[in-house]
Amino acid sequence: MLLSITAFADESGSLLPVIPPAMGDACVEPNDVMRREHMEFLMHQRDDTVHSGIRGAKHSLVGCIGCHVQKDAQGAAIPVNAKGQFCESCHSFAGASMDCFECHATVPAQGQVQTTLPRWMRSPLASASASASVAAVGAVSAPAGLHPWQR
Repeated sequence: MLLSITAFADESGSLLPVIPPAMGDACVEPNDVMRREHMEFLMHQRDDTVHSGIRGAKHSLVGCIGCHVQKDAQGAAIPVNAKGQFCESCHSFAGASMDCFECHATVPAQGQVQTTLPRWMRSPLASASASASVAAVGAVSAPAGLHPWQR
């Protein structure tokens, strides 16, 4: 039994998944909150988007991918669900399935990599006013050339 446990340890002897660092300054929520509740945030955002047309909110999958994508030696984005990448590392460790990427892009649209959080994501008041503005307009404009599901 000991042999099977040590087979999952990395070089440092840790049994925890090795998670590549994010590109941004800070996450939209504390790490411990995101570990526990990211799926709830994503499901809530999905409902807001599908039922109300609200896109680009604080907990968007596009925002997560834009910040957590890594690049290879040639500078090309590595899909977040590829072996050893951000989403795959934790989901494999936890034995959880990832069906998000059956429909959603695994890399940001060209030129959409997040390096800092947009101002409206940093302030709870700004986030509320952005959501109200989106609700009033009915949709958020996205960069040209994106398919509706990549906005």
